[in-house]
Amino acid sequence: MEWMKAIGDAVDYIETHILEDIDTDTVARHVCISPFYFQKGFSMLCGYTVTEYIRSRRLALASVELMAGNVKIIDLALKYGYDSPDSFTRAFTRFHGITPSMARKEGVMLKSFAPLKLTVSLKGGYMMDYRITRKESFTVLGFSRTFDYENASRDIPAFWQEHYAQGRNRYAGGMFGVNIDCFMGHENFEYLIADLYNPAMDIPEGFVVKTIPAFTWAVFPCIGPMPDTGRDLNGRIFSEWLPALKEYEFAAGYCIEMYDSPDKYPEGTSDVNYRMEIWIPITKKEN
Repeated sequence: MEWMKAIGDAVDYIETHILEDIDTDTVARHVCISPFYFQKGFSMLCGYTVTEYIRSRRLALASVELMAGNVKIIDLALKYGYDSPDSFTRAFTRFHGITPSMARKEGVMLKSFAPLKLTVSLKGGYMMDYRITRKESFTVLGFSRTFDYENASRDIPAFWQEHYAQGRNRYAGGMFGVNIDCFMGHENFEYLIADLYNPAMDIPEGFVVKTIPAFTWAVFPCIGPMPDTGRDLNGRIFSEWLPALKEYEFAAGYCIEMYDSPDKYPEGTSDVNYRMEIWIPITKKEN
């Protein structure tokens, strides 16, 4: 299934089943895409994780019901998938900025969150540099942490800052950022700040050694200040390159960022000429 059509079908499915017990796995199965890549693609194309989108739609619909009648808060909580009035109230307050009780008052401001509508705009042909290359397995030494997909874009940059602030870069300076999700799920993944492993070196306390399997990789070069340029490239991979991908498909739950040494650049990773690469494992589609 083509990516744009898959995302559109996923949004339609969510809207139809918004009051049911649905999650990323359920929606991904409906559009026949692995939860791992569906989650990443949905987030890149839509700007929300699947979980965020479902939660926001439910809270927006709940606010409409609150203003329209005398429905009990406990009934709304159960209707929109919350275990208790308290958990519903906390989520509602975070989203709207006021409690459900206050939402009943005339003239209060509430947030709307309309269903996503995907449109295709015709532009000039785009150019995206990439190469396809076979790499044998290699081993890295890194510091590892598990992240939720929902908060990864916020938490991983903070992880890098912490890594340097605590001096762990003495052992792994950050040649690689390695995303590993062997089960290709949708909730969390392992992320390593890593360098190539030297077997003659003792493994520092708290660090791990991982072998990256041999793959054929699509390698995307990126030039510009981090992290914004890398984040933009990730978005283009999913919004431009992936929808046009005909002969290949993703092979496994790995994604690698390879960073050049910041010492080569006057402004380090903030330099306009800073270089990095994003590696995506791919395999030929079966006919």
